[in-house]
Amino acid sequence: MIQRRHLLSALPAALAAPALLRPSAARAQEVTLRLHHFLPPVANVPRYFLTPWARKVEADSNNRIRVQIFPSMQLGGAPAQLYDQARDGVADLVWTLPGYTPNRFPRLEAFELPFIANAKAAVNARAAQEFAETHLAEELREVHPICVWAHDGGLIHANRAVATMEDLRGLKLRFPTRLAGEALRALGAAPIGMPVPQVPEALSQRVLDGAVVPWEVVPSIKLQELVRFHTAIPGNPTLYSATNILAMNRAKYESLPADLRRVIDANSGISAAAAAAAPYDDQAKVVEEMVRRRGNQISAISEQEKARWIETTKPVIAAWQSSMQERGIDGAALLAAAQALIAKNATAAG
Repeated sequence: MIQRRHLLSALPAALAAPALLRPSAARAQEVTLRLHHFLPPVANVPRYFLTPWARKVEADSNNRIRVQIFPSMQLGGAPAQLYDQARDGVADLVWTLPGYTPNRFPRLEAFELPFIANAKAAVNARAAQEFAETHLAEELREVHPICVWAHDGGLIHANRAVATMEDLRGLKLRFPTRLAGEALRALGAAPIGMPVPQVPEALSQRVLDGAVVPWEVVPSIKLQELVRFHTAIPGNPTLYSATNILAMNRAKYESLPADLRRVIDANSGISAAAAAAAPYDDQAKVVEEMVRRRGNQISAISEQEKARWIETTKPVIAAWQSSMQERGIDGAALLAAAQALIAKNATAAG
């Protein structure tokens, strides 16, 4: 009887034990993710995409996921090392441009060829994400891609006006990707490759005469204060776009509990790519107006001149296809797929 009383008295404590463990178990499943990138927090993509994305992931997980954002390379390294930081776990998440590491992502370069991309980021971003889901599993196998996108059409921002190819001759222009550099070289410019945070110092020291970037980047590097002339490419297709990726360390993703993986998945893919595109298209108008009010000169080359540029840069596309063939990759098929996706999404966007 004494033993039975002891057993009955012990039951409430035994039944309570799992409940007492639950807070500890919940804490064990909380996770902090470090998101590393190369621009200041006030830049448009961090401000209007990365930060809202992080806060949404936190809210969707009932704050079991916390995303710490480290801007301006605060975790160390250089922008060209960000992808490897995600691969190696130096950071859990990174935003970077594949073009910072030339020839490493050859299939994705289809979107970076001259006069292939649309002028609108909303079109390019959705197309690039769809392309990634179909064609880039092998190329991006070292990380877990959250989303892939390509920005809107970039402009030529320079210390002298550009209306023709002849105006480009010898102009030292920063380019973001290998193929943008090849296109500028074909047009007569003297292209110089570097990550965008290095542009202000290079302009101040006259290492550069200008840069090709989309409007949304301009205020983050005070480009409107460093050059006075801004040249757009009219209509579609546009001169160039650069691809971007928000990538996660694969082991970190796979270590998450299933319900937290579902939160990440719900904030990945097309919906994330579309959200990433918004700052480019939305802020382009805002930044252009700000630059105009400042008194800088904004112009566009003529359609006739654009036709000359398209013809002049065709060898860049042919050389890319040849190099892809040497690597055993069907570049022509990839280019056709990219163009078809851009056309499809342009039609959908109206």
